[in-house]
Amino acid sequence: MTSTPSLPADRLAIVTGASSGVGLWATKALLDRGWTVVMACRDTAKAQAAAAQLGLPASRIIHLPLELSDLERVRQFVASFRALGRPLAALVINAAVYKPLLKQPEWSAQGFELSMATNHLGHFLLSRLLLEDLLASPLADKRLITLGTVTANSKELGGKIPIPAPANLGDLSGFAQGFKAPISMASGKKFKPGKAYKDSKLCNMITSLELHRRYHASSGISFSSLYPGCVADTPLFRNHFPAFQSIFPWFQKNITGGYVSQALAGERVAQVVADPAFVDSGVHWSWGNRQKKDGKQFAQELSAQASDPGTAVKVWDYSSKLVGLAA
Repeated sequence: MTSTPSLPADRLAIVTGASSGVGLWATKALLDRGWTVVMACRDTAKAQAAAAQLGLPASRIIHLPLELSDLERVRQFVASFRALGRPLAALVINAAVYKPLLKQPEWSAQGFELSMATNHLGHFLLSRLLLEDLLASPLADKRLITLGTVTANSKELGGKIPIPAPANLGDLSGFAQGFKAPISMASGKKFKPGKAYKDSKLCNMITSLELHRRYHASSGISFSSLYPGCVADTPLFRNHFPAFQSIFPWFQKNITGGYVSQALAGERVAQVVADPAFVDSGVHWSWGNRQKKDGKQFAQELSAQASDPGTAVKVWDYSSKLVGLAA
């Protein structure tokens, strides 16, 4: 389903991780609305091939390389975007790495645990830098939209699953100690790859709310996050067991009823980016853990840790230091 375009044509959005999965389908849904999209991806050739396979209009796609795990390459991306001289209407924080089978942590170019470096720190730096572009844009409706996950929200059943452990940043001692080897977790405790992913997504949602607190009232920019439903066949799971990749979609379709296709998830992202019904700031949008025909969006309550202003200030300050910015 594609909504009738509700905003002026040729607005520009940056979508991270747009070469596959939800990011690719969100790109399509935005293009269907008349937007221009910067597909911000590690592999621009892969992004070009994916866009061509879907028949997306090349004239309204801009391909720029972005390696979120490397902070210097994040800065290079921002410089490349600014060289276009285009006003920014929306930034979509979508890309993520998930490696649940790792026995030992992997490390980023700057020496941070890879999932936190990619999913949170790279996006944190990107958001802080491109916030300047959103603030400078003459457009009236500007948004910064973050993909969250149910597994990082303990207010929902999916966030209570104890395997490997629920998302929890603890006392943030890993951040406080600089988050470099051998420190691989926000809490400073033993490495758990699945939990590392959940923790990084929790940081994404914390950052979205803190951006709202700091900037919405003065700028009018809308900062919100969303969980579009369980996209059980997304390439996010490509590093999981092959059996899991087969069974999980079947389970979500036939047992839990939570399954959402990549196309529908992408459409929901585009709605939050573009449609007037989603202009509210400081909201975490959801369609529920069980999908219903013609189900409507609602504001989902987030966990105490995700919504606590004190925790958010600490995450903001520590993350700013780690990426080399003033708090």
